[in-house]
Amino acid sequence: MAGNSLSKFNIKDRFDTIVAFGLIGIVLMIIIPLPPFILDILLAINITVSVMIMLLTMFTTEVLQFSVFPTLLLITTLFRLALNISSTRLILSEAYAGQIIEAFGSFVIGGNYVVGIIIFLIIIIIQFVVITNGAGRVSEVSARFTLDAMPGKQMSIDADLNAGLIDESDARDRRRKLQMEADFYGAMDGASKFVKGDAIAGIIITVINILGGIIIGVVMLNMDISKAATTYIRLTVGDGLVGQIPALLISTASGILVTRSGTDENLGSALTRQLTGFPVVMALASAVLFFLAIIPGLPTVPFLTLSIGAGVGAYFLYKDEKEKVIQQIETEQAEIIETEKKEPENVMNLISVEPMEVEIGYGLIPLADEASGGDLLQRIASVRRQCAIEMGIVVQPIRIRDNLQLKTNEYVVKIRGTIIAYSELMPNMLLCMDPTNENLDMPGIKTVEPTFGLPAVWINKDQREEAEIKGLTVVDPTTVMVTHLTETIKAHSYELLGRQEVKLIIDSVKERYSAVVEELIPDLMTIGELQKVLQNLLREKISIKDMVTILESLADNARNTKDIEVLTEYVRFALGRSICNQFVDENRSITVATLDPRVEDIIGNNLQKSIQGTFPAVDPDTTGQILNSIRYVLDTVYFHENQPVILVSPKIRPAFRRLIEMVYPNIAVVSLNEIPNDVEIRTEGVVTI
Repeated sequence: MAGNSLSKFNIKDRFDTIVAFGLIGIVLMIIIPLPPFILDILLAINITVSVMIMLLTMFTTEVLQFSVFPTLLLITTLFRLALNISSTRLILSEAYAGQIIEAFGSFVIGGNYVVGIIIFLIIIIIQFVVITNGAGRVSEVSARFTLDAMPGKQMSIDADLNAGLIDESDARDRRRKLQMEADFYGAMDGASKFVKGDAIAGIIITVINILGGIIIGVVMLNMDISKAATTYIRLTVGDGLVGQIPALLISTASGILVTRSGTDENLGSALTRQLTGFPVVMALASAVLFFLAIIPGLPTVPFLTLSIGAGVGAYFLYKDEKEKVIQQIETEQAEIIETEKKEPENVMNLISVEPMEVEIGYGLIPLADEASGGDLLQRIASVRRQCAIEMGIVVQPIRIRDNLQLKTNEYVVKIRGTIIAYSELMPNMLLCMDPTNENLDMPGIKTVEPTFGLPAVWINKDQREEAEIKGLTVVDPTTVMVTHLTETIKAHSYELLGRQEVKLIIDSVKERYSAVVEELIPDLMTIGELQKVLQNLLREKISIKDMVTILESLADNARNTKDIEVLTEYVRFALGRSICNQFVDENRSITVATLDPRVEDIIGNNLQKSIQGTFPAVDPDTTGQILNSIRYVLDTVYFHENQPVILVSPKIRPAFRRLIEMVYPNIAVVSLNEIPNDVEIRTEGVVTI
């Protein structure tokens, strides 16, 4: 019934409003006098809240489960000070402050006011000097060490992300949790000062109540000094105890919370497991207690009783430990049997391959070891971001493994378990290259730069300044590997784009442009058909980052044809400006080579359609003449930024691309439809036969 009432009035949902009014009420308590019976209720609430807070700290398993504690510490301190002011007002004005304060004062003092005052002072000293001071120091040190450890923990999170152990969402949650933990300890360091101030205020209020009460009792209430002292000391001690006992509980709770180390157990479970984890310790304690029991002059009964209890406890703990070992062995045997039964499933796990991985030799391990200053993991993470920005593709986490079968300084790049690229590095040297392609005159180990095949030299690190003065390009081994990896990904991006990656891209686009996605998929095209179009674009190194334009073009034309090659050409027409932008110079012109009309006629008249697309059925001699003519054009024409472009008619563009791609994979083949009207076409060469 009570649960239904709470649900009906939505108490939980409106608790923020209740808290706001509660804070305002605490401030009003300082100003407005309270009658004794209301003060009794508020004092009881104060004690209840402090008990609940201490119990919560005992059952939490990590500090962030009670991250509101620093703010709650401030609120409870303010609440106690407001209660102290209200009780002081009643004590000094009426010589009575309710039944709770009266009961606490009478019970603790018990007729001896000196003992009562001493007990009250001891409680304040314990809270102020021992618990609060220690908890504050632990918070300060924890905050400092947490901040110092943040860079290392951040790098560890990035390493797990690059290794594929976690995804982007898990990494983001871990970073947020790490920041919240640092903020918590920093806030606790400051919040502990509130409790110290509260203890000092308690001492001052106690002195004021006793001295002020005696003066008021004698001067204004016509009491004799003895009666005034008796009355106000009893009320003051009761008031102090009612306020300081909850304060002591909350201080203890703060100490428990900040001294908890990382564990998945609450305080009680951790204490039980760790204190009873070594039966031999309890057995030794039993022997020591028995020895103390037989020493003449020492009480025999207490020590002998404790010795027997410790011995019995050690026996049962040893018995339980033995049973756990037997149970663990039986569990392991059962798991082995179960594993053997599921052997086919395990074999299936063994044949899975990674989308992409990098294997390194033993000598290159320091490049990936953060403890040795290696930053390969972070650099590879930037490669994934760079590919997403430039090509618009989602590259799955790249695995990095050491392979003792490789040469010491060798690395290989694999796509789905197949070696795609490999090279060797000198980890303690620098690679020197001449951007002008002239002869290098630097002493060192001659080699070939793996990415672009340029002649290069491995030089010592102390030769770097000399090489840079000569205008040579100098890079470190990690940069060489990362550059090689980046270009390998771009060249084989169409192989890395699977249906799962396409689904991720579509889901991302759908969040902002749902209309175009819902129009196209799945009514007009499937994920697989869209994948083939995107692969055709990536095969010619065309970025698919502008997915909205690609999807809109497909939605416009997919009703008329299902031919993937034709749809790809429609998309290329829509992306014409971005395709040509990389070839356009500062004068808004593009330098191209064209085909002789005879070459266009030969290719156009010999087109053959297949499932894989359109191919030119040209005889080998003619093909050789065309390829030789292309070589002559490449040697004689200066293309913008050395990016050769051949301009052909839209009809034969896919077929001509397939004709030359095996020999000239880096030549861009564009059609007239793909060049914007505001770009000037400069024809500098002609491919003839």
